[in-house]
Amino acid sequence: QGQLDESGGGLVQAGGSLRLSCAASGRNISDYNMAWYRQAPGKEREIVASISWSGANINYATYSVKHRFTIIRDNDKNTLYLQMNSMEPENTAMYYCNSDHHSGTYYYDWGQGTQVTVSS
Repeated sequence: QGQLDESGGGLVQAGGSLRLSCAASGRNISDYNMAWYRQAPGKEREIVASISWSGANINYATYSVKHRFTIIRDNDKNTLYLQMNSMEPENTAMYYCNSDHHSGTYYYDWGQGTQVTVSS
């Protein structure tokens, strides 16, 4: 299994922006479709956005995420990003990255995640 190190979270006011990073090691992300996930308190982990290994195919979980978030991958840096703009309090969650679960398995150990808190 590879390892993941998420960073970039923090406290932001509604309407603000954050850029999350996910540095991978042990496996090349270029071999996998990758995704960002989040888990809010009391809820199950859910997928936020996914991106194919080449970057050609991108999917977002909701209409709201699609028009405010951008998933980006830099295979040369072995790093995945999530640019979040016009943030809302309901975006508050712990954010994680991993391979896209639609592939049938996770190819990385889960990292510690990065906490995102949006105040109203």
